[in-house]
Amino acid sequence: MTFQRKLLFGFSLMALPALLVGAEAIRSNALERRALTALGESMARTRTYAELETAMFDQNELVWRYLSGLDETARKEFVLTGEVVNYWQDRWRAELHPNEIALADGVAAIQRQIVAVSDSVFRLADEGQRVEAYRLAQRELKGRLQPALTATNREIYRRARESSVKGAYSRLEDILAAEGRTLVGIIALALAGGLVASWLISRSLARPVAQLTRAMAIVGTGDLDHPVHATSRDEIGELARALGHMTAQLRESREQLVQAGKLASIGEMSAAVAHGLRNPLASLRAAAQLVRRHPGSPSATEHLDAIVEEVDRLDRRISHLLSFSRPAPFHPVNESLPRLIEELLPAVAQPMLERGVELEKTVPASLPQVRVDPMQVEQAILEIVSNALDAMPSGGRLRINAFAGDGAAPGSVVVEVSDTGGGIPEHALASVCEPFFTTRQEGTGLGLAIAKRYIEQNGGRLEIASRPGEGTTVRVRLPAEQPA
Repeated sequence: MTFQRKLLFGFSLMALPALLVGAEAIRSNALERRALTALGESMARTRTYAELETAMFDQNELVWRYLSGLDETARKEFVLTGEVVNYWQDRWRAELHPNEIALADGVAAIQRQIVAVSDSVFRLADEGQRVEAYRLAQRELKGRLQPALTATNREIYRRARESSVKGAYSRLEDILAAEGRTLVGIIALALAGGLVASWLISRSLARPVAQLTRAMAIVGTGDLDHPVHATSRDEIGELARALGHMTAQLRESREQLVQAGKLASIGEMSAAVAHGLRNPLASLRAAAQLVRRHPGSPSATEHLDAIVEEVDRLDRRISHLLSFSRPAPFHPVNESLPRLIEELLPAVAQPMLERGVELEKTVPASLPQVRVDPMQVEQAILEIVSNALDAMPSGGRLRINAFAGDGAAPGSVVVEVSDTGGGIPEHALASVCEPFFTTRQEGTGLGLAIAKRYIEQNGGRLEIASRPGEGTTVRVRLPAEQPA
């Protein structure tokens, strides 16, 4: 079975419980809708009977209004109200179930008796026998028929509650119970299917992937001799075979790549060294020739001083090259940055005096200590300060600030070295820390590269911000010492 079919099989098993739950939800929803519809029909029958009940009581009220002599039109209204009673009675009967017709017959019988008694009361009242009419109404309507109608009303409403609300509640309970049983069955089925599917997928998919991942991790560490076995016949097996073939090719070409890399590095370094030494050597040759031809001339001393200066410059370049090419030992200790900065300042005092550079230092003594290699950090900051002085050959202001880490890097100590020189061109800002890259003809291109290496080796970060004509700021972030 291919990898794609295995995935489709797994996703199908995952989707099956959702489909079953959805089908059960649709079925339960339909049953609940039917139960609610039946409840609505029962409530509608109850509202219809309420209209009938109201009309019948209104009809009785008209009899008493006629007997009081205050409403002569009550007898005509009695006839009209009777038609209303007949309407609601027919409508209610049409809405009843066959087993409820007896209730309609009982109400109809009471209505017929009310009409008969009311006719007798009206006749006696019209004949002038109002006392007899009042006694008949009191005895028959109020004493016998209205209590009978009230008792019938109670029975009708009781049956309505039992057949509607209680019936609907019972049906909903049955629906929910059946739904619960079905969902338990679906969950059990999904659990069993999921366990079986997990076992199958783990057997046919996860295990080859895990083996391939382990092999790729070992090969990624550089062990190209580790064998990569293809244990499945699907796409994962094809990937394993491709990885094995690629590993074999990498193993064959590794030595060639290593050799080519060494040659490229040697060529780049040789070109940089040759470029950095050729011009000073030419100046040395020209100065030496002038001294040899005119040893007694007044300018001989000047040329000899130039030769010494060029030799010192070449010595610095060779020192930079050696510092960059060989790994420096790393010995971290708890160090105070204010003391470290204070100790390196004498090394740049004479260059600052010669260039007319003014120093502005803000380094609080209360700064947290840092755990670094003091020799490396001092060399890195000294390289940064030397670059800042080289950027101000005609004087300026050198600012050295130190403070506890800001929101960008809490738990650190920051050292900022700023100059008021000409700044770094925008196109060169991203490359100033690359080896052998320099914007000055007399530069080695290794100062900032060495500083960046030392700062990062001590767990810090070096950041440079510069604008042409506004100077440069180099920010060194070092991790503060954490309490034990």
